[in-house]
Amino acid sequence: MSTSGRPRAVLFDVDGTLVDSNYLHVEAWHHAFERLGVAADAWRIHRAIGQDSARLITMVAGERDEAWIERAKGLHSDFYRDLASRLRPFDGSRELLAAVADRGIRVVLATSAPRDELELLLEALDAGDAIHATTSADDVETAKPDPAIIGVALQRAGAAPSEAVFVGDSTWDMIAAGRAGVTAYGLRSGGIPDVELTDAGARAVFDDPGDLHANLDEIVGG
Repeated sequence: MSTSGRPRAVLFDVDGTLVDSNYLHVEAWHHAFERLGVAADAWRIHRAIGQDSARLITMVAGERDEAWIERAKGLHSDFYRDLASRLRPFDGSRELLAAVADRGIRVVLATSAPRDELELLLEALDAGDAIHATTSADDVETAKPDPAIIGVALQRAGAAPSEAVFVGDSTWDMIAAGRAGVTAYGLRSGGIPDVELTDAGARAVFDDPGDLHANLDEIVGG
């Protein structure tokens, strides 16, 4: 922490945390798997959302060769772009980011979404100058629960793990933050139960960005 007792940075996941996109991803993956002849239950896809896409594919469709995986990723991206008009920030997302930035704390979006998806998310979020830096899939070889993306976010924030906190919505977020040595907080907005988030490492769980904003002192100090 800084000399004021506040973290130097708050690292935010985006999908399902700041932007209501998880179920659009479920729909896009469902269509992608269907196109490739895999009848995937939506709940199984949802359980895998938030982790590295290759791992998601293996978790839902079993072991596949690299060409099949790349084809599935491409189809998902195509279907997701078709759904992008339905992206919306959760209530309170913009206010939360602005409040963090107003306290002199750096806001870094620690997402492993591909660059084109990140641009769609940023457009939907429309958070302006509150965001100090972002990450994307281009920055790492493997996404969450691997902690690499958290490491990149810390570098861009200019903060050590002990000087930052992480906010996410999935068990994969909590595991990645824990592996990176960063205190994590969970949001229910991604559709994951409290007990799973806390078991995966969340110090506390809040409903959504609006709820976290109302309780911001709990994670960054007064």
